[in-house]
Amino acid sequence: MPLLFWLKKAVTYFLLPLQLSLTLMLLGGILVWLTRRKILGRLCLTSGLLLLLGFSLKPVGRALLGPLETRYAPIPELAVGEALPPELAECRAIVVFAGGAANTARLPATLRLSEAGLARLVEGVRLARLLPEATLILTGPARDKGAPESETAAATLARAAESLGIEPQRMRLLTTALDTEGEVAALAALYGPNTPLALISSAAHMPRIMAYAEKAGLHALPCPANFAIRPDPKFRWNEYSADISGLTHSTGGIYERLGLLWAYLRGKA
Repeated sequence: MPLLFWLKKAVTYFLLPLQLSLTLMLLGGILVWLTRRKILGRLCLTSGLLLLLGFSLKPVGRALLGPLETRYAPIPELAVGEALPPELAECRAIVVFAGGAANTARLPATLRLSEAGLARLVEGVRLARLLPEATLILTGPARDKGAPESETAAATLARAAESLGIEPQRMRLLTTALDTEGEVAALAALYGPNTPLALISSAAHMPRIMAYAEKAGLHALPCPANFAIRPDPKFRWNEYSADISGLTHSTGGIYERLGLLWAYLRGKA
């Protein structure tokens, strides 16, 4: 795999809230206990702890992830045979972007998928039933370099889709791209600007996909799924506390913004 690909992954990893906080605390501990830079060490320790606490607050997580998830509206609930929104009715292909899958042979394909992957696929199956003539395109590379196609994330999605009632002849797999940018480029090479495509991914991931798609000239309809932020109109005090869900939402928001920044810096979005 390209060196730049792994460099991007490494830099992103250490800029995420948990990793950044732990790095600061580790550096602070080293400075306090092993050097004479006690003040700098305490500053690093305090900064790491405050960052971890701040990013774990649920309101902070919502503030970081919510605007990304609400950028595009989901496809409304529709019955088979009901009149479809015009922009959906014209779609000739439904693209489900892989969200991760395990390579656990004893599990059926639906249980190998990550939470995000399963949510995306369910939305893809729903739209496939509303659009019986559309092709279902499933993306995702092999988990290990050189692995056969049967071990790709796309193949796992395909087996899961088949178990949910989608005929194999309706599906097409894209397995060579390493990331979202590559998957969108592969779609552009296959379909160009004239074929309407329904693109399905997690709601927070949708802005980045659409940025790539617009730059590539795709005729794309955003179809967000897997919403992590689901507002409750009733006041609940625990929605203002700090816990792992707050940290998870903060991480998702920062991860997607880093991805968008990387795309814009290189003129890819």
